[in-house]
Amino acid sequence: MKNLISIAFLLLVTFSLQAQNKNVLKETETKTTTVKNSEGEKKIVTTNETEEVQNIQLEEAKPNTLNIPMKESPVMVTKTTELSVDGKTKYVDVDHSAYYMNNGTKYQFKTDDYGYSIINNNSKKNSYLRKTSNNNYLFVNDGKVSSAYFDADGNLIIDTYNEKTDRITTEKFMVAK
Repeated sequence: MKNLISIAFLLLVTFSLQAQNKNVLKETETKTTTVKNSEGEKKIVTTNETEEVQNIQLEEAKPNTLNIPMKESPVMVTKTTELSVDGKTKYVDVDHSAYYMNNGTKYQFKTDDYGYSIINNNSKKNSYLRKTSNNNYLFVNDGKVSSAYFDADGNLIIDTYNEKTDRITTEKFMVAK
């Protein structure tokens, strides 16, 4: 019985120490906007949440000291946006709605219920971006499906597999500034 209690206590201490090895900082900013037009009044609530997680790593302990200095370690930052229009809520990690340029053509990316609709300068909806479970996107255009992601500069990078050549081609949509 003593051994069972000792093992349970040891496991409890071990798991409680593992839960304390991260620094987490969460910031939430809420902005409410009311838009009046001919259709009526719409209330738009935007909630931006930024979470910074840093794994705690300690330097080597020095003899005869109580405190151990913390090593510098990378901070993982996740930003999410919750957009609520008249009570209908939609989550967006980072809103990439903007104008993009590709091969001299200007495209507009607009958020929709499932990701983004891509409209060229002829006001024709011809492509879609759909978010996957690993924070990438599927790019759907003229019946072809490609893998896509946004780089650190906010540009859209599209990787398409070509069966004939057995190669992947990369296309870049640059943010129009």
